[in-house]
Formats: sequence, structure tokens, C-alpha cells
Amino acid sequence: MNESVAPKINITGTGISNVTLGETMDLFDTWIKNGDKKRVCVTPVNCLVWASNDPTLKELYNSADLTLCDGVPLIWASKLLAKNNHEILRGRVTGLDLLPQYIARCAAQGHTQYFLGAKPGIGDLLKTKSEERFPGIQIKGVYSPPFAEEFEREENEKMIALINAAAPDILWVSLTAPKQDRWIAEHFDRLNVKIAIGIGGAFEVAAGSIERAPIWMQKNGLEWFYRFYKEPKRLFKRYVIEAPQFIPLLLQQKIMGNKRFVPKQK
Repeated sequence: MNESVAPKINITGTGISNVTLGETMDLFDTWIKNGDKKRVCVTPVNCLVWASNDPTLKELYNSADLTLCDGVPLIWASKLLAKNNHEILRGRVTGLDLLPQYIARCAAQGHTQYFLGAKPGIGDLLKTKSEERFPGIQIKGVYSPPFAEEFEREENEKMIALINAAAPDILWVSLTAPKQDRWIAEHFDRLNVKIAIGIGGAFEVAAGSIERAPIWMQKNGLEWFYRFYKEPKRLFKRYVIEAPQFIPLLLQQKIMGNKRFVPKQK
């Protein structure tokens, strides 16, 4: 992407876009208006840990048009690594904030949307609540595929056909990371959309089926702890085993510099 629009900050080899939430939504508006086609990833700490052990995943994130800072810990990391103020991430852009706020923007601007993924019924609930709140909003479709670590060819073709028939401006994909990011990248060239973005578990929160952490926890980098408290079994591996691996990676980059952590930028 054009680095002058959204420069990326190198954190353990993954370039994180230095944009605010407002700037992200403004970019979305511009891309839709111009008829562009863009791929966006929402990347918390765990995504960077996974990418550090997977060159293909790292390239997927580094080649995205936006690779968003999903979490305060990434801002802290950028401060630790920064040599000047321009290398400090200016704000977090979480899926939990972006989804509901841009749904409202879509209603105001007339942008069309498609909800793909999440548990059965969640997308429909989000669609219903959005239509109640924003009469006239254009949500072109909802589909929740059956759970699978990897979809069969027939299921992939079905999803692509449904999305392309709707031809939404923005495709929200809730299949959990990095599965959602891989799916989008693999099929991106065939998708008739302007923006495709993996949004993680934001459907459930926006639909009201899962309560979000208190504001003070969000601002102080403790939202992960609240999620872990709510779903300890499901999130134990992610937060207790995988996430701490970020610390030695970060210290290694701080000590050795960026020579071994140079992301390939799009």
C-alpha cells in the first residue's frame, strides 16, 4: 500500500499500520468511494507471535493494505522500540471498536455490508439489531459456515458465490485469527468486494451476546484479562502459553535492532 497514507511500524518483523480508528474509517470511506479493493487484518499480540514462526503468515500480514493495532500492548511495544516519536503507534484499532462504529458509518454513508462467520445465529442477530438501530441500513447477506479447521472446496465455493451475489462494499469475516486472514487472502482475487477484513469475535460483542470489558480495562491493556476471565478454557492457550512468547521476541528486537526483523512491505 502507499506508505505515505499509512506507514507501518516494525514490531518483531510484522509491520503494524500507524493509523487511528478515525483515520481507518476515513480510509474505508475513500476506498469504497473510489471503487478500490483492499485487504485488512486486525492483529493483536498473538498474531505477531504466530507470524514469527510462520513466514507465510508474516508475509500475509505485511502485504495487507492495513494491518491494524489490536491492543494496547502493541502501543507499549512500539514505545520500547521507537527511536523517535514517528515510530510510536498513535492508537489502537480493535475489531471490537471498529465493527460497531463503522456499521454506524455505513448506515450514514449508504455503504453495503456482508457478515460472514461466527456461531450460527450471531450474524443474523447482529443484522437484526443493526436494522433496528439504523433503519434503511444495507446489510446484503449473512452466512455462518459449519465449523471446520479447513473448509472443503464445495464450502469455499458456496461462500464465494454468496458473497459475490451480494457484492457488498465491505465484507466482515468472523472466523477467528489467523484462519480468517488466511481465508480472505486465499480467495481475495475472486471476491467481489471493496474491503475484506477479518474481525475475530467482534460479531458476538456487537450483537450483545458477549459483554465487553469495562472501559478502564480497555484503556489499560487489560481487555485480554477480562476475556480470559469470561472464557478461561477456550483462551488458556492463547493468553497463558502463546502471548507471553511476545516478550522475548520484543527484547530480541530491542537488543539486536531491526536487522533480523525486517518486514517485507507491500
